[in-house]
Amino acid sequence: SVVVWMNIEERKIILQEIKKYGKSKLNLLWKSLKDKKLFLLDMDGTIYEGARLFECVNEFLAHIESVGGQYVFITNNSSRSVKDYVIKLSNMGIKVTEDNFFTSSQATALYLNKHFPNKKIYCMGTKSMIAEMEKYGVNITTEADEDTDCICVGYDTELTYKKLWDVSYLLQTKKDIPYIATNPDRGCPTEFGLVPDCFAMCEAINYATNRRPLYIGKPDGFMIDFSVERSPFSKEETVVIGDRLYTDIASGVNAGVDTICVLSGESTMSDIENSEIKPTYVRQDIKEILKELQE
Repeated sequence: SVVVWMNIEERKIILQEIKKYGKSKLNLLWKSLKDKKLFLLDMDGTIYEGARLFECVNEFLAHIESVGGQYVFITNNSSRSVKDYVIKLSNMGIKVTEDNFFTSSQATALYLNKHFPNKKIYCMGTKSMIAEMEKYGVNITTEADEDTDCICVGYDTELTYKKLWDVSYLLQTKKDIPYIATNPDRGCPTEFGLVPDCFAMCEAINYATNRRPLYIGKPDGFMIDFSVERSPFSKEETVVIGDRLYTDIASGVNAGVDTICVLSGESTMSDIENSEIKPTYVRQDIKEILKELQE
């Protein structure tokens, strides 16, 4: 079913106008989605779940290109480098280049280069994430050295107890050390449910150290703003599509662009109804969005 998110008062006003002007007024509500040219897509829970690509994703991306639009995958999942994401999506049958991505690892690398240039950064992350950071010129170490200037934590699918030990040691022996994390996702969706993501790992560290990091990725609007700025399109022509209210949808709201919450991942209609964060649109999945765009 097609849903544009409105509160009760807004719905009353729209229904009154439809009654007054006819169904053509209702059609205007759906036009704005067809006017979008820049589609900023989450991945986990939005276009795939684990190794399973959702239905009609390739057709959806082809449609965007056919109308002169662009798509960028905006992901908080910092466990993979952009190079690895290109390989992953290519293996799933999606034609992409590195220009089709902007990850929380990239956003964090830009932040570290701006605020801690040439400083030694201890990184608790995957080898792939570390390679991405080093590609941007970040001075990474994986040892808890005395001269470490900053700590950076990502969604570490290669997590070991030594890494938890190292971060805890640095946080408690260097009391004022800056502490950064790539993304505040609580869990990462899989075929069977959620597994601990970056936020959950940082909360484990918090229980021991009483320190929480500054999170860089979504819901901050930076990743959205950056993607719009490097495109030929305006914010009015942009839409963020994702399955999480507190990251995907919130990032669009914070950046001042329209959003679509898909129900193919974490969020349910009940979550949306009970949340203060409201998407512009609610759709079942990418297939439903494609059908609407093609009508």
